Amino acid sequence: MPHHPAPYVRVVGVPMDLGQRRRGVDMGPSAVRYAGLAHRLERLGYVVHDHGNVPVPNPEEDVADTDAKRLAAVAQVCRSIHAIGCACAAAGEIALYLGGDHSISIGTVAAAASQGPVGLIWVDAHGDFNTPATSPSGNVHGMPVAVLVGDGPADLVDVGYPGAKVAPAHVVQIGIRDLDPPERERLAQSGVHVFTMRAIDELGMAAVARQALDRLRHLPRLHVSLDMDSLSPAAAPGVGTAVPGGLTYREAHLLMEILGDSGRVRSLDIVEINPILDERNRTAELAVGLAASLLGQRIL
Repeated sequence: MPHHPAPYVRVVGVPMDLGQRRRGVDMGPSAVRYAGLAHRLERLGYVVHDHGNVPVPNPEEDVADTDAKRLAAVAQVCRSIHAIGCACAAAGEIALYLGGDHSISIGTVAAAASQGPVGLIWVDAHGDFNTPATSPSGNVHGMPVAVLVGDGPADLVDVGYPGAKVAPAHVVQIGIRDLDPPERERLAQSGVHVFTMRAIDELGMAAVARQALDRLRHLPRLHVSLDMDSLSPAAAPGVGTAVPGGLTYREAHLLMEILGDSGRVRSLDIVEINPILDERNRTAELAVGLAASLLGQRIL
């Protein structure tokens, strides 16, 4: 693949809802595209290439016969994501992945890590640090952070190449406010740094964002994984696992702006948009605005 002069963004749709029970997030990529993602980024000076969608099996055709539901199908899709993402990274492109549920990050982060150590900034209401043994539901979209640090089923941990993709100390979570009890204990002992909503309330988003970057200052590249349920349901109603008390519209934009100022973000996930539950595509439109803030749009 030829090396494109910066700035070049490749958009990859992953219409996957295999990692959860509720249908609808498979329509997330279409909703974000409809909200004008490509045009918004082109106005910022990027060359945008839409790669189209990664093929995803139909959930109704996959039998959930393990403790991690649809594990084989999720692993298959994540391997496809990894291959595309590695090509993006090798070509010096910024990769923007549109989910789909959050299990897509098993492939996207593996691709980001293919070029060497990467910092992972995980913006989410949930810790996603369960394993099949601790998960109340068995849904894989509640397991990706655990998988990425090497704790989970081998078929998922070994996507792309064997073993962990990021060290726990290279993961910073922001906006966390809903954890299962075993997950809370595991996360507290993991080495992952977690900024809960209380930390954001007490410190303010600017301080949290800068502390997150400082913790990862030794890493040359960052991957941002943005679950839209990190925001307050009042700002982002179109998500499948809404949790009250999330980020405000301006907190989310400020976070993206400060992360973007670092100049180290090379890839981004936008996940868990469910248009069925949305109001006139508000959540997808907000996602487009947040992507633009991360990639350079400023008020002045």
